[in-house]
Amino acid sequence: MAEVKVPELAESITEGTIASWLKQKGDRVEKGENILELETDKVNVEVISEEAGVITELKAEEGDTVEVGQVIAIVEDNGEAGGSSEEQSEDASKEEEGASKESEKSSEKKEETSKDDSKESAEEESSDDGERIVATPSARRMAREKGIDLSDINASDPRGLVRSQDVDNHDKQPEKAEAPKKQEQPQKQASGKPEKPVVREKMSRRRQTIAKRLLEVSQNTAMLTTFNEVDMTNLMELRKRKKDEFQERHDGTRLGFMSFFTKASVAALRKYPAVNAEIDGEDLVMKQFYDIGVAVSTDEGLVVPVVRDCDRKTFAEIESDIVDMAKKAQNKKLGLDDMTGGSFTITNGGVFGSLMSTPIINGTQAAILGMHTIQKRPVAIDDENMENRPMMYIALSYDHRIIDGKEAVGFLKTIKDLIENPEDLLLEG
Repeated sequence: MAEVKVPELAESITEGTIASWLKQKGDRVEKGENILELETDKVNVEVISEEAGVITELKAEEGDTVEVGQVIAIVEDNGEAGGSSEEQSEDASKEEEGASKESEKSSEKKEETSKDDSKESAEEESSDDGERIVATPSARRMAREKGIDLSDINASDPRGLVRSQDVDNHDKQPEKAEAPKKQEQPQKQASGKPEKPVVREKMSRRRQTIAKRLLEVSQNTAMLTTFNEVDMTNLMELRKRKKDEFQERHDGTRLGFMSFFTKASVAALRKYPAVNAEIDGEDLVMKQFYDIGVAVSTDEGLVVPVVRDCDRKTFAEIESDIVDMAKKAQNKKLGLDDMTGGSFTITNGGVFGSLMSTPIINGTQAAILGMHTIQKRPVAIDDENMENRPMMYIALSYDHRIIDGKEAVGFLKTIKDLIENPEDLLLEG
């Protein structure tokens, strides 16, 4: 027999939420095979079985919060597959037997009651049958034993699945808890205003963590934002001339704008090292490396994988790393190492059409660069001439405790100058 435990995840992560079981009770697993997906604050982690055998017991359900080191499943090497189906059949037969007995009792009561009472009972039964309740067999069995209507139970699972612990929690609730509901009802009816439809969903662990971290940053930093605008004409012309040759030379890797802004950020960080620093207690930590986080949007929220050693990488290597990280993020394959240790972050709201924004600093970093959509605007070329040029607003949100306004403005001006003169950027790279 082997115990499947929640593995060590990272120094700052002590628990996770079971997103989905990839194997069920009675399924056979091989050594090293994934059996469940665990959602943590930062990434989703697939947990493997250390031994080959049959899963004989699942000690936690989907949606449960589990701690590092907790036993969540049992695998036996001599177990028999298919046990879950037999137990489900047994549970189903017990439910049918219980339902049959309840039906007999219900019919006896109907015979003893008056016609009016029989009519009322039939209406209530019809109403109950019209509502579809999804519950585990153990929850149904417990509800029958306690005499609790499943429709009265508030499911903790966001999908509405009623579990045994939900039945147990409902049974432990004091009767006084119903009083406020009864008091609110007349007030709503008296107002004459119908209730507005809402959909209530439990926040995912990832979304809760994002909300918590962003709030911490806004409360614990003196964050300001400075803006500038970049004329993208020269860079767009250079990219147009070189993109086909670049893609052919680098095995299909496309030449985008992100590699230019990443390289420009590295040059600006070298010139203004305070932007590449962070506060640790009473110390100012000046980072001598250039690991740039690139914000990526996923269905579950924004994640920031890190491109390592951008000062040592070519434009093609940076572009390739960004594409790989984005694919891993979309497929929920990012590891903890992919998400930690960044020194500076770039976020591109322009891909969604954002004209201007004030990005929030990522974690303990000192600053974040925000790129925005490219839009043609009239620009004064000299005292007499104006032209429509492709312009981009850029923003630098920074921690004023570390970075002075002069440094922030100078940093952003360096980005602007290098992007508007991409040949200089190539020399810098």
